[in-house]
Amino acid sequence: MLGELDRTATEAAGRFLGAQRLAQVSVVDFLSLLYGAHLVEAASGTHPFTPLRDDWRGSSAKLFEQFRRDDGGYAKTPASPASSTYQTFLVLLAGQLIGKTVPDADRLVRFVLSRRRDDGGFVEVAPMQRSGTNPTAAAMGTLLIVDRLDTATRDSAARFLAGMQTDEGGLRANSRIAIADVLSTFTGLLTLCDLDHARTIDIAAARRYVESLQHPDGGFRGAAWDDQADVEYTFYGLGTLALVNLLDQ
Repeated sequence: MLGELDRTATEAAGRFLGAQRLAQVSVVDFLSLLYGAHLVEAASGTHPFTPLRDDWRGSSAKLFEQFRRDDGGYAKTPASPASSTYQTFLVLLAGQLIGKTVPDADRLVRFVLSRRRDDGGFVEVAPMQRSGTNPTAAAMGTLLIVDRLDTATRDSAARFLAGMQTDEGGLRANSRIAIADVLSTFTGLLTLCDLDHARTIDIAAARRYVESLQHPDGGFRGAAWDDQADVEYTFYGLGTLALVNLLDQ
């Protein structure tokens, strides 16, 4: 984001990423591995997996299927008993990075839609009844990737996400939580942009909220109750500011 990924950093990161590929990791760690490798390639022109055997993409796609469950979704680990809306989205993202599509898209779509609730949002696991910002973002991302998002589902999800904006200006994780956080603000706003409904929330208020979380020493805090900046939340803070800048143009 900051344009500071220089050759020294990419070479060292590339060596590290290449050495990690055979580790037994969760879906989110595997996606991070693939995404990091693509960032290194974009910055240096060399992919960390180039020296490896040609079928690493095929092997990766087979690995993903170890996470699949009977309902058509994907779990966090091969040993996890239940599918996850978020982990399913991550598998599809990873598939895009390696140029592989997920098999049996119909079953996948049925799984995602089973996580929809009456408020238009989506839940992370089946027993949950209260929708969340981040599971809804994951569900929308999944349906967009497989090109199976209908207008009614799109519009109701957008209304749910817009309803998560608080008086602070940010978006909260779900209706049980009183305050906003920068992670939910970023994922919710990014999804609203993808759904062409970004202007259903107060963009100026979202900007003020995120700017209020900037730490004097650099970086961003996660929410109003945080007193320390965090690397992950700094990513979401910068991402949100990038989105609101685009929307202001």
